[in-house]
Amino acid sequence: METHHFSDSLSFLAKYPCFKALIKKHGHPDLSDYFPKTGGVFGSIVRSITYQQISGKAAGAIYARFAKLFPRKTPTPDRLLKLSEAQLRACGFSTQKIKYLRDAAIKFSDGTINPKRFPKMTSEEIIEHFVQIHGVGVWTAHMVLIFTLHRLDILPTGDLAIRKGFQKVYRLKSLPSPAEMEKLARPWRAHASVASWYLWRVVDEKK
Repeated sequence: METHHFSDSLSFLAKYPCFKALIKKHGHPDLSDYFPKTGGVFGSIVRSITYQQISGKAAGAIYARFAKLFPRKTPTPDRLLKLSEAQLRACGFSTQKIKYLRDAAIKFSDGTINPKRFPKMTSEEIIEHFVQIHGVGVWTAHMVLIFTLHRLDILPTGDLAIRKGFQKVYRLKSLPSPAEMEKLARPWRAHASVASWYLWRVVDEKK
């Protein structure tokens, strides 16, 4: 994400006392390194699938074995489709995840998912694009939009940590619903990705 975009968002969010305090405490947000060295959008999707519903440590080990099957450890759709089920199983993938990975590779290969079109697409259109892939839901699409495509207006209301962040920052008695979060976020909605980074930090503090 370009620095001047960060600056605009930080200046805007600093108008609100709760965010001003968080900005002072946690400094400049880092939305650039959530999916390190994974080969762009396809790599980010593949990594997201890998990390679904298992511990980060286990997923990291599976992904490390998987990445070694590619030149420069960068997954590509065509190369993935040439890998056998036995090779993918040896990495630690379940039968279901192998299906998800192959479906992603097919849809990127045949142009169903075409990242070159993304600059002219809205975030909502890109989400609709991504969820065509089996195993990819709105949460995964939101993560890729924030950390890989660097869209500024993403509010992952399906993320439990974001809900907890809202509850703490806005001193709510219970976890807010997506509709309640959207209502609270309305004043700073155009800068929701950066705001979300600070909401995640609030929950990290509690841990």
